[in-house]
Amino acid sequence: MAAATARRCAAAGRRTIVLSTDPAHSLADVLGVESVGSRPGPVAGDVHLWAQQVEAGAELERNWSAVQEWLGGLLVEHGVERIAAEELTVPPGTDELFSLLELKAHRESGEWDVIVVDCAPTGETLRLLSFPDVARWWLDKVFGREHELLAAARPFAQTFFGVTLPDERVLSEVQRLIANLVAMDELLRDGTSVSVRLVMNPDRMVVAEAMRTFTYLNLYGYLTDAVVVNRVFPEEVEGTYFGAWREVQREQLELVESGFAPVPVLRAPYFAEEVVGPRMLDSLGDAIFAEAGLDAAAVLHQRLTQAVALDDDGAGARLRLELPFSERGDISLKKVGLELVVRVDGHKRTIMLPSALAGFRPASAAFEDGALEVRFDHV
Repeated sequence: MAAATARRCAAAGRRTIVLSTDPAHSLADVLGVESVGSRPGPVAGDVHLWAQQVEAGAELERNWSAVQEWLGGLLVEHGVERIAAEELTVPPGTDELFSLLELKAHRESGEWDVIVVDCAPTGETLRLLSFPDVARWWLDKVFGREHELLAAARPFAQTFFGVTLPDERVLSEVQRLIANLVAMDELLRDGTSVSVRLVMNPDRMVVAEAMRTFTYLNLYGYLTDAVVVNRVFPEEVEGTYFGAWREVQREQLELVESGFAPVPVLRAPYFAEEVVGPRMLDSLGDAIFAEAGLDAAAVLHQRLTQAVALDDDGAGARLRLELPFSERGDISLKKVGLELVVRVDGHKRTIMLPSALAGFRPASAAFEDGALEVRFDHV
């Protein structure tokens, strides 16, 4: 899907780069080229398209080498085997973070009109969402006055406790990395030029996961401007072996339309052959964008559709939803686990709530300024 989007942007004359952070290195296979390097390179046959397979190991070396050297030495001093120590010096998920730094560098270079990123799987991506908030705390606390205190304590720590505290090179590297990640987070939250597109197959578990992801993206302020439902069976399969599958997909498509509204829902058919290479990627791009008359590079939806806020005392919470309902009506709410089912005049919508609301129950709901605001009380 990322490759098809990038090809369509390039076909419109925009200088486009498509990045992949997938360690499986599948971008070259999808584009139908021999290889994609760790630095941007032109895609054969398209003067406006470049591709890059981000190497997490190279980014790790560039951004974490001083910290890795210090922490590895510290662990070895305390009896950890060197191989194990090297593994322990890299926090889980850090390589994905380093990969995303390439996005920041490309944006700042001004060389590209469109940057398309094939992100990590959903679970890995969600783990990273709260990191910038922690990073800001580090910048304010650890690298403020505490930075000076650490410098003063360094000789005492070595003399009396046998512990080697990080030197200025390590501290500078960490500080630079955190500052870059915070800046990258601010870039990703810029809804005027940056958006997330969720891609899913119309299967029950996949749709449920995408809905949870959508909720968390809204919660952290990342704009989702479209969702793409892939591999939708066409009408031609009615009465065949795949007819029953089409009926199951129809039910899930109704859930997607209601659950993600008013964000545009784009559909791609289940093609008769594998979508690899220029011809099939262009067919996929046509099916998603051309038939709906959409610009692949445009931000297709401008506003966050959900916002969750906890009260200062923690006793209550508010969920604000943009709804496609044009008139006021009777509202009913039902919460099952982390699912909130909202009904307004026969319209039904299912919202996946963040885990922070697990101990809350819906108390009231009302329309306000064109949106539905649901009030929760702590159980």
